Amino acid sequence: MFTCDFSKKGNLTLSEYLYKNLKSAIIDGNFAPNEKLPSKRNLANHLGISVITIANTYERLISEGYIYSIEKSGFFVTELLSFSQIKNEKKSVNQENQNKPEKITNNKNQNIPQIDFKTNSISYEKFPFKTWNKITKEVLSEPNENLLKLPDAKGVFELRKEIALYLRRFRNMEVHPEQIVIGSGTEYLYSLLVKLFDSNLLYAVENPGYKKVFQVLKTNGVNCVPCKMDNFGIKIEDLENSGANVVHLSPSHHFPTGIVMPVRRRQEILAWANESENRFIIEDDYDSEFRFLGKPLTPLFSSEYNNKNKVIYINTFTKSLSPSFRIGYLVLPENLLPIFNEKLGFFSNTVSSFEQFVLAKFMEKGFFEKHIIKMKNYYRSLRNNLIFCLEKSSLSSFCKIKEEEAGLHFLLEIDKKMNSKDLKLLFEKNKIVIPFLEDFYYQNKMILEKPTLVINYSGLKKDDIPKSVKILESLLI
Repeated sequence: MFTCDFSKKGNLTLSEYLYKNLKSAIIDGNFAPNEKLPSKRNLANHLGISVITIANTYERLISEGYIYSIEKSGFFVTELLSFSQIKNEKKSVNQENQNKPEKITNNKNQNIPQIDFKTNSISYEKFPFKTWNKITKEVLSEPNENLLKLPDAKGVFELRKEIALYLRRFRNMEVHPEQIVIGSGTEYLYSLLVKLFDSNLLYAVENPGYKKVFQVLKTNGVNCVPCKMDNFGIKIEDLENSGANVVHLSPSHHFPTGIVMPVRRRQEILAWANESENRFIIEDDYDSEFRFLGKPLTPLFSSEYNNKNKVIYINTFTKSLSPSFRIGYLVLPENLLPIFNEKLGFFSNTVSSFEQFVLAKFMEKGFFEKHIIKMKNYYRSLRNNLIFCLEKSSLSSFCKIKEEEAGLHFLLEIDKKMNSKDLKLLFEKNKIVIPFLEDFYYQNKMILEKPTLVINYSGLKKDDIPKSVKILESLLI
């Protein structure tokens, strides 16, 4: 049991002194990676202090990434790289490179980047192949004539039922299977929405934003207008002045800025939609499963202010299972169901019945929820290791990490006399693939005062993190 001598705390509060000692014990390796910590009550009894003090200390350690919690299981120590490891590796690399004219050596394979903070991928070791294979065999072994039939336009009922149950448990959304439409990825689902609405409607998108949405909408023949963002999300004044009828948002975790839209702005957006019968909100909840601090935020779809059925919810299994897993879904408000059935009810569903039945059984047996917990812990550990290495490197003197508490990316703001143009050339020369925040603005010549990198870490391997940080360090110092 962890022990702390409070007689030496000096002017520090109990919570501050306990936090300092626990943090030092974790960094020094006194706890094994993923070791379970004492419960709040047990540690409070052992140390003779209040449970509230323990709770505040644990909450702070969680927010900083030193520990993590699993519901109904307890608190665990994050797997970190020790400072000595980083320091020794840094020293070794510096010695190897001190006589070389170039800081970065070229790869033998010129097509493979040295660092890739852009690509979405998942390590094959993390995909539940064994379980998926077992479920696949079960589905094939059960006589089911529906496997050989074309599914309903909205998709296989069994999968829609499981998605509805999942959304009810984890996103607080009271929806029926009839409201859910399965499709092969978001591109197809956006094209369905364009066909669902009148063709002359104007669409608004966030600026900066995920440009693929803009491109897909434009390809489907609709007019789009970018609306500016502030620190709380899309600016309501820009939206009102745009003349748009439909707005695409990611309020739970905006890409690329990482902004979480507060309730006041959510109210304003819903009030805007309620002003006209032909106004709607497309809510993209693309990575809601991966929130590392606090509970997942309530979607706009189930907000108490969404009293006129104005929100269409969209999500996929891309982040939770694999980017190659091309299954996504819409949740339509009930008032749009008759229109969908009339306009699009004759469409053939674009996902095979077999894949849908396998995923439905995977979810029904609880494997999907277990996989989410596993991946959340994995990504939390990956993020914590990356942040730990960045903070212990010399980059920390002029780089600021922002919006790291949710999703699978964060921002790295560079406060140094560097401009984005030169940095991009430097990265390109050394085969470094990192998007810049300014790349996601729709203005062609948008230049930010401080170059800001969008660090997508989902495709990283833990063992590659120290090397990646050292390469960045050697280029930016």
